[in-house]
Amino acid sequence: MKKIAFFFSILTFISCDYFNIQEKKDKASEIVAIVNTDKLFREDLNNILPANISKKDSLILVRSFIQDWAIKKLLLKNATNNSSIDDINEIDKLVLDYKESLLINKYKEQLIKERLDTIISDEEISEYYLLNNNNFKLNEELVKVKYLHFDKNIINKKEIINLFKSDEIEDLEELEKQQLSFKFHQFNDSIWTPLDNILLKLPFSKEKLLKKTKFIEKQDSIGLYLVAIKDVLNRNSIAPLSYIKPTIKQMILHKRKIELIREIEKTLVKDATQNNNFKIY
Repeated sequence: MKKIAFFFSILTFISCDYFNIQEKKDKASEIVAIVNTDKLFREDLNNILPANISKKDSLILVRSFIQDWAIKKLLLKNATNNSSIDDINEIDKLVLDYKESLLINKYKEQLIKERLDTIISDEEISEYYLLNNNNFKLNEELVKVKYLHFDKNIINKKEIINLFKSDEIEDLEELEKQQLSFKFHQFNDSIWTPLDNILLKLPFSKEKLLKKTKFIEKQDSIGLYLVAIKDVLNRNSIAPLSYIKPTIKQMILHKRKIELIREIEKTLVKDATQNNNFKIY
């Protein structure tokens, strides 16, 4: 322990004198710390200092870096000394396997980037959906809904309610013109929305929002809420194509990636065999 304490006192002295060391040009002076046979050079510290840092802060940062580096080297030395040959060989094999996997995966990613056809037609999506729609059962409720929340003291409250109740496009457009007066709203009831997302915004029970209704109204201390439920899909229903379309695109692309990689692997084996670079005895 005394040796370690003495060692770190040396590190502190070295790090505090760092900027004086920088002025020297001989190679030996570039060393700022030594642990056993490992050396830390001045140039190793260049990238750790942010621009416009004060001298006081830079000294603290350099000292911390040097001590962390020393601890790592000391731990590594002790770990190596206390590991068996089998342990070291196993770790070397794991490192090699990991390196090979990284290289292969990077190469595959590059090939996929260069060769994968990412254009997916609506016809292909529809066909995939029809063949696999039993796999697209909902694990949540969906609703087609429009809603509106505004201050209860708004001047033209009755007009807004009447416009909201209307199915006419002109009335919807009139509501859109006044949207800056609303706390939040959604007027597009042609898209499917997860019910849980709606429950986060509106003070209605789940049971109430799972019933088709042209108009629900509720008032609280914050304001007035208007809701119209156009359609509902319960949990375990088949997800509609419009809702599941992005997922299907990803599934088709994933399938293409697998097929592309398999084709590349087959070609590699075929070429290697023909060139006598691959033989089975």
